[in-house]
Amino acid sequence: MRSEQEMFELILGVADRDERIRAVYMNGSRTNPNVPKDMYQDYDIVYMVTETASFIQQPEWVEVFGEQLIRQEPDLLDHNRGIEMDFNRSYMCMMLFTDGNRLDLRLLSIEALLEEYKKDSLTIPLLDKDNILPQIPPSTDRDYHVKRPTEPEYVSCCNDFWWCMQNVAKGIARDELPYAKTMFDQIIRERLDEMLAWWVGGKHDYQISVGKMGKYFKNLLPAPYWDLYKQTYADADDEHTWGAVFTACELLRQVAQEVASQCHFTYVEQDDWNMMLYLNRVYDATRQVKEA
Repeated sequence: MRSEQEMFELILGVADRDERIRAVYMNGSRTNPNVPKDMYQDYDIVYMVTETASFIQQPEWVEVFGEQLIRQEPDLLDHNRGIEMDFNRSYMCMMLFTDGNRLDLRLLSIEALLEEYKKDSLTIPLLDKDNILPQIPPSTDRDYHVKRPTEPEYVSCCNDFWWCMQNVAKGIARDELPYAKTMFDQIIRERLDEMLAWWVGGKHDYQISVGKMGKYFKNLLPAPYWDLYKQTYADADDEHTWGAVFTACELLRQVAQEVASQCHFTYVEQDDWNMMLYLNRVYDATRQVKEA
């Protein structure tokens, strides 16, 4: 696997030799001082170019970066699906190489760069041939810190969690596995993750990120909460799914009450009590059907 130094020498060498490329900067986890480095981190690179057309018309130009296992060009895929895209403004090419490195390379026009450059606090300039890149502060993940919830946001999260649990229960009772699992793993989990993020944020004065999709929960939650969270992942077995449902309810209840205390909100216990009555009733009914 090529080292970080080798990859940067390649990325900057290509840019330095190509007159169409006028500046280079990096976003993503490699710019975040709070993220441990490892071999799986992507290289999120932006080339500011004088024009994008000549690059797009010769897609083989990216072969200079190495032998590829697979490539994705999301802008082209969207365009081919009928979505209006402005290739003159920007174009993305993402490459996974045979040595395991991944390069997400975005071509950006000068006009687009001047609009977007300061929008992401995780940004490090790497090359500027024309001194066009605006001055920015040192890279930080402040834009990704958990934001303190408003009371309406908190109430909505709790209510949506309890309300949508009925759909999961009905999906299990009807033996509609895709529906039940999708409702739980997408809708319910999103609400649970949101509450957990607020809990973590409150413990760190909202000066912390839980990572994309809560990927840092393991290191940020106390062991009892992390153990419960792991138990919310179930296989296709109905009994295991019910176990995940009741565990998610227990975890949400504990965390939501603590968030309410931190933020001086009111936890609506009636929704909790009422939905638990419903869930238990449906669970008992499904058990009786199986035993009949």
